[in-house]
Amino acid sequence: MCLEAAGAGTSDAVIIPSNRVWRTMRVWLFPASLTLDLPCEKLKAYQRKLKLALIGQSIFGQEVYNKLRKEGHKVVGVFTVPDKNGQADPLALAAEKDGTPVFKFARWRAKGKPIQEVVAAYKSVGAELNVLPFCTQFIPMDVIDCPKHGSIIYHPSILPRHRGASAINWTLIQGDKKAGFTIFWADDGLDTGPILLQRECDVGQNDTVDDLYNRFLFPEGIKAMVEAVHLIADGKAPRIPQPKEGATYEGIQKKENAEISWDQPAAALHNWIRGHDKVPGAWATIDGQVVTFYGSSLLNASVPAGQELAIKGASKAGLVTKNGLVVFGNDGKMVLVRNLQFEDGKMIPASKYFSADEKTALELTEEEKKMAEDIRAIWKGILSNVAIIEDSTDFFKSGASSMHVVRMLEEIKQKYSGLQLQNEDVYMATKFADFIQMAVRKFRGEDKEEELEIDYVSKNVNNMTVNMPYQCFINGQFINADDGKTYDTVNPADGSIIASVSSASLADVDKAVAAAKEAFENGEWGRMNAREMYRLADLMEEHQEELATIESIDSGAVYTLALKTHVGMSVQTFRYFAGWCDKIQGATIPINQARPNHNLTFTKKEPIGVCAIVIPWNYPLMMLAWKSAACLAAGNTLVLKPAQVTPLTSLKFAELSAKAGFPKGVINILPGSGGLVGQHLSEHPDVRKVGFTGSTPTGKQIMKSAATNLKKVSLELGGKSPLIIFSDCELDRAVKMGMGAVYFNKGENCIAAGRLFVEESIHDEFVRKVVEEIKKMKIGDPLDRSTDHGPQNNKAHLEKLLQYCETGVKEGATLVYGGRQVRRPGFFMEPTVFTDVEDHMHIAQEESFGPVMVISKFKNGDVDGVLRRANTTEYGLASGVFTKDISKALYISEKLEAGTVFINTYNKTDVAAPFGGFKQSGFGKDLGEEALHEYLRTKAITVEY
Repeated sequence: MCLEAAGAGTSDAVIIPSNRVWRTMRVWLFPASLTLDLPCEKLKAYQRKLKLALIGQSIFGQEVYNKLRKEGHKVVGVFTVPDKNGQADPLALAAEKDGTPVFKFARWRAKGKPIQEVVAAYKSVGAELNVLPFCTQFIPMDVIDCPKHGSIIYHPSILPRHRGASAINWTLIQGDKKAGFTIFWADDGLDTGPILLQRECDVGQNDTVDDLYNRFLFPEGIKAMVEAVHLIADGKAPRIPQPKEGATYEGIQKKENAEISWDQPAAALHNWIRGHDKVPGAWATIDGQVVTFYGSSLLNASVPAGQELAIKGASKAGLVTKNGLVVFGNDGKMVLVRNLQFEDGKMIPASKYFSADEKTALELTEEEKKMAEDIRAIWKGILSNVAIIEDSTDFFKSGASSMHVVRMLEEIKQKYSGLQLQNEDVYMATKFADFIQMAVRKFRGEDKEEELEIDYVSKNVNNMTVNMPYQCFINGQFINADDGKTYDTVNPADGSIIASVSSASLADVDKAVAAAKEAFENGEWGRMNAREMYRLADLMEEHQEELATIESIDSGAVYTLALKTHVGMSVQTFRYFAGWCDKIQGATIPINQARPNHNLTFTKKEPIGVCAIVIPWNYPLMMLAWKSAACLAAGNTLVLKPAQVTPLTSLKFAELSAKAGFPKGVINILPGSGGLVGQHLSEHPDVRKVGFTGSTPTGKQIMKSAATNLKKVSLELGGKSPLIIFSDCELDRAVKMGMGAVYFNKGENCIAAGRLFVEESIHDEFVRKVVEEIKKMKIGDPLDRSTDHGPQNNKAHLEKLLQYCETGVKEGATLVYGGRQVRRPGFFMEPTVFTDVEDHMHIAQEESFGPVMVISKFKNGDVDGVLRRANTTEYGLASGVFTKDISKALYISEKLEAGTVFINTYNKTDVAAPFGGFKQSGFGKDLGEEALHEYLRTKAITVEY
């Protein structure tokens, strides 16, 4: 995005997405007369380049320095702080590396007056502009006013609010809904100079100082500092006086004044805790010692089970629960605290407060001793000011900062890739000996969460061993059905039994829904980012051959199609919706205002809660992905019932979701009977949404059941999709695409062309070419890479298809080809072609859901007549037209009563395009942005101010 400002006036806003789940970000740029050049890769090149002095410190200052030099400006001097504990500031390191003059002054003033030697050194560089990206020193006005263009300063608040050094902290402490930063012209006041530009972002309910800084203030602040310099260089930088209204100043927050006052509402407690996280840390007295609270969030749920913990000053004891420490506001509402730190610096998960005493120190193997010494050397490289790294050496008390945490973990990862450490691990074990004990436990796998125990059915098939879970997946565990019942799932290629699968009972449904509800209300899922969804997509891709093989033997899909479409599109779907996690946003809405009152109305998009998803057997994994990915991206938890005859890829998916790090209870999979499991899910009072793909009669029953608590429902149901082929089409292409429209995935395709209307003049040639191509198709083992056409999904469906063909013949349609079962083991059916099909016939009106091409001819040029016939159906899922006349194609597409219209193509679905039907083909959408809204609710909020 490029923004260029000139003149003065009121502010304008541009909405752009943020980098966090369920957040919005706005950009405010003074003044109003700005032009937008969208999109662009970087700011436009300005004719003038400036000589700059950078005054400040930190990685932020380093990044601003690097970006300004990259843009062609000359940094004539860097003025920063002296080395601390023998370590140079990052800004100094970058400048020294480039050969830029670096000056390290402990102070610029003495007894309130400028130090002349320091000022003289500054003036010697001849800067045209001072840039202060982050500066903790008082700079004399002799220096501020010296350059031709003066000085600009970055401040992390929306001035004039929160002047002072702890601006970010106070933004959260006071519960501001907006955070942001200001770049202003320095004057002799305290953060009072004229504004050059401002930017702001929404503050999430559980955002911390680190969240705001890492997501917005740091990356956007760097860009804005560079932009500000460009505006100055181009002579277009405004100077907007700060308004007096709304101005505040708050002092520096220190540990001694960060004690928690408990006589406040829960929201105020939460804001106080997160506003001090990580520095200086909000604290309370527990068992006679100061305990600092980290990682708070509001808990909007019923009171969880836990052990009481008395806290000094709190009228109600806290609760140590499995998810952390729950504390109560004076309004009875709750705050969940994840981590606690004791006076000696040790940090623990709050849930472990009452756990047993320290673990016995580990005896290290020779390999582990070497690892410990390697880590000691890494610490020594970072803590260069410490002569010897003792077991008692504290990482942070020895001068390390958060940037050194990242460096240390990356260096360890380079040497020991199997040792997976997180930033939080360092804060939990700050002393060297404790860190080594923690690292060794993780290296051995002792500190892992309880391993996922899986009983597999393993088969050597398709030149690999596939491992298939077969039990219910509830609350992160594979377990047998409550009543122990099982059923057999069958390979349609030969009729053999693949596995005996648990058949979920009503009790299992209740357990799964309870687990999903607990995960939604009290778990971590709503506060997590998109990492787990991306990781799941990666794992699905890593296991794509195994998934495709399971899909092939369980559903009969040809392996090459299963690999490309069933699995390939599932991976794409999860990646697509993972990308939506940080782009879900509401809107601000102008409303009528009764003067002199002022009102602000805005909307929030919120997850619904526990969602039940019921999927069919034709695309077992892909239908799971289409619904589950949108559901999860919206922040919901789910209970999914796969089709009874194809449960295996869903259960494999459950395994991969656990390995991807999804918290327990977020995803639950229940194989079993639709009449039992699906019905109970539809009626369950704790389920708030049902997403269903399947037959229209079942969809109607689900709507009735969902009325018990007025669940939100989306239905993708049956179809009888018309495909109209005009004589002016490219005939060979129409034949090829028409066959795909019918025979793709053995005809077990919800959008399959259930009826072809072919213009009279090309009808006979079209039929002849179709039959010729059918005869070339190879019917056989779906795992054979050369197979074109595999078995139907199950025996009952094959018998139904054969009956369907018999009905067509009895009614007088001409069976041109096929209509019979293939003479071989398994459930194979010949690709079939019917012609002379009249509108009243059963096969003209009802879906076959199989490899049956139903052809009717229409009179040459009778566009409106064929449209009437095409629309004379209660279904409206998909449709298609083949013609070279684009005007005719668009006219047809406008008149066809279907949720999808294909023109000169067919079956071309994409993860970004909404998919769903009209009429008795259902309502609601899968895929695309619209699918998200099926799993969200909109809340309108009006504020009078």
